[in-house]
Amino acid sequence: MKIKEVIAALERFAPLPLQEGFDNAGLQLGLTEAWEVSGALLCLDVTENVLDEAIRKGCNLIVSHHPLIFHKLASISGSNFVERIVMRAIENHVAIVSMHTNMDNARGGVNFKIAEKLGLHDVDFFVRKEGADAGSGVIGTLPQPMAAAEFIRLLKERFGVACVMTNELLQRPVSRVAICGGAGGFLLGDAEKAGADAFVTGEMHYHDYFDHEQKIQICVIGHYQSEQFTNEIFRDIIERECPGVRCCMTETCTNPILYF
Repeated sequence: MKIKEVIAALERFAPLPLQEGFDNAGLQLGLTEAWEVSGALLCLDVTENVLDEAIRKGCNLIVSHHPLIFHKLASISGSNFVERIVMRAIENHVAIVSMHTNMDNARGGVNFKIAEKLGLHDVDFFVRKEGADAGSGVIGTLPQPMAAAEFIRLLKERFGVACVMTNELLQRPVSRVAICGGAGGFLLGDAEKAGADAFVTGEMHYHDYFDHEQKIQICVIGHYQSEQFTNEIFRDIIERECPGVRCCMTETCTNPILYF
């Protein structure tokens, strides 16, 4: 199977027009029509260690969530990790494709996966994209209402986080939960308007925490942590649409933030 067929399957699930205007999702590099796929390494970020892993495992396709090439490359001289990866990927005939905000906005995408991990039901978009069955965030209902502290403990358990950044604990039960993986602070107001008791995201600005006391439970779990299960979406699409293609979930933790 050609690499272009794997990419086509991913883009049928999360079409590139769903990406935000600032984004650079899609093919990053590689001759996808000429190359047959030897294996796909699935990851959140493309780092030098991830490229090493792909080469070591005989995978000539890397599927990432975050784009390798996000800003314009004025030159490719190996002066930073992006340039070095581009050079080494070309040398080793490794193609790289990224499914970023198009996968965030797609039905069944990143936010639906987060909702699945929390066991939410009746999950749907609460901010829709005009003219498409897509949206920036999702909202769903817990199987049973729970106290705010109990809900935060659930987040810590399901996402393997040592702590959750939050505001004053709600004095009412948490039932409706809004979600936006990654940097989702821009949806906090919309989550409130949608009737959410809690809003789960990866990162938010300091000042966004103010003036939401007893209105909504803010739960910030870390950018990497919120999107860590995106690889499962890639795997499921490829195994369903491209039978026989070997999928390898990365064993490399690419979270650049350390906790002491």
